[in-house]
Amino acid sequence: MGPADNDERPGETGPEDEGSRAGGTPSPSAEPAEHAAPADAPPDAMARPVEEPIAVAKGTPSHGAAANGSGNGSGNGHGEGAAAALWSAPDWDPAAQDPRPAALSAAAPSATAPSVGPPPVGPPPPHPPTPRSGPSAPAPRTHRWGLGAYLLVEAIFLGASLLISQLLATDGPPQASSLAIALATPTVLAAATALLITRLRGNGPVADLGLTPTWRDVGLGVAFGVGGLVVTIPASVLYVAVVGEDASSAVGDVFGDVSASVPWALVVFVIVVLVAPLCEEIVYRGLLWGGVERLAGPRAAFGVSTLLFALAHFEFARTPLLLVVALPIAVARYYTGRLTASVIAHQINNLLPGVALLLGLLGFVPLA
Repeated sequence: MGPADNDERPGETGPEDEGSRAGGTPSPSAEPAEHAAPADAPPDAMARPVEEPIAVAKGTPSHGAAANGSGNGSGNGHGEGAAAALWSAPDWDPAAQDPRPAALSAAAPSATAPSVGPPPVGPPPPHPPTPRSGPSAPAPRTHRWGLGAYLLVEAIFLGASLLISQLLATDGPPQASSLAIALATPTVLAAATALLITRLRGNGPVADLGLTPTWRDVGLGVAFGVGGLVVTIPASVLYVAVVGEDASSAVGDVFGDVSASVPWALVVFVIVVLVAPLCEEIVYRGLLWGGVERLAGPRAAFGVSTLLFALAHFEFARTPLLLVVALPIAVARYYTGRLTASVIAHQINNLLPGVALLLGLLGFVPLA
């Protein structure tokens, strides 16, 4: 037989192939190249499929080729190739256990089995944080001052007021500059002492007095301040109607006959509207409130601070009116639990008297 007679193109089948395919045996062309039978092999060897029980059981490359039908150019694809590979053992016993479940389980590893292969590329997945053991962070301690701290601050305020009045006393009419110093210095000194006490006997003014300005506190302070004006303005009109010509304030009596330049008039306005309310709130609804609250609770602090605030102005004829003025400010402190809202409410309450004092010092309206 010459080379031309035996030259078959890939994909073409001869008579022997047709007979083998009709008999139910796979075509030799479907076998991989390494399993092909030699040219001088007997027909019986060419008709029998290649034995690969080990490849089927262990999932070698030859089994993969047979299962996927990659080497069978004329077969029926994956199903036929897998069946031929699984049932190709010559000594197959019908009574033996079906090897397909074992082979399929070996070919498809379970989800719980450890993966075999190179490790994944990239950083390892983050681990959940390990809970810390040991004692938790200590809670802020309660302040340790009481009513004695307020009495000390009040004594400093009175002593500074008497000393400055003696130093600035003159035979002529008082000057606006001297009055501004006499008005601001004792109040600022008392508030500074109160802040120092909160630092030495507590956790500091921010933690113990609530000096943490937030937009909520600002809004509530404005609301309580405007609401307080709705109450205090009619109360002031009623007070003037009842008292008559003697109805006046200590600030009005002091600045009654004084005129000032624009800068000093603005300084007095800032002291009355901004500085004095801040300092008074630190002393009364800060230090005094904290000392009473530590002993008897917030309701007692509300009542005691309101009463002492009205009496501390030493205007006993105006004490009922000062009580009405102090109530909305104390409500702001009680409602928020911090000092910022009461400071803003107090500043709004002093706004109208401050404007009247400014206009009086500039000569636009009488103060007496």
